[in-house]
Amino acid sequence: MNDRLSYSDRKSLPDLVFGLPERREYPMPDAAHVRAAEAYFRYCPEELKPELARAIMARAAEFGVDVESPTVLEYARQ
Repeated sequence: MNDRLSYSDRKSLPDLVFGLPERREYPMPDAAHVRAAEAYFRYCPEELKPELARAIMARAAEFGVDVESPTVLEYARQ
């Protein structure tokens, strides 16, 4: 899985593909990056976890990714 973006690639992404668009963190331009966002979810600040979880769920649905993390699923319900 390649979940690395170059600086220029990341800079060119629209805000809407980020899990936290106002901070431009957790880019999810494809299925591999949705999985990476799920894996790195634990590093998200507590107060931003519900927003990120909902973004992960939305992007996962777009790319047909099954979200398996019970933590992400729980926060997405908040």
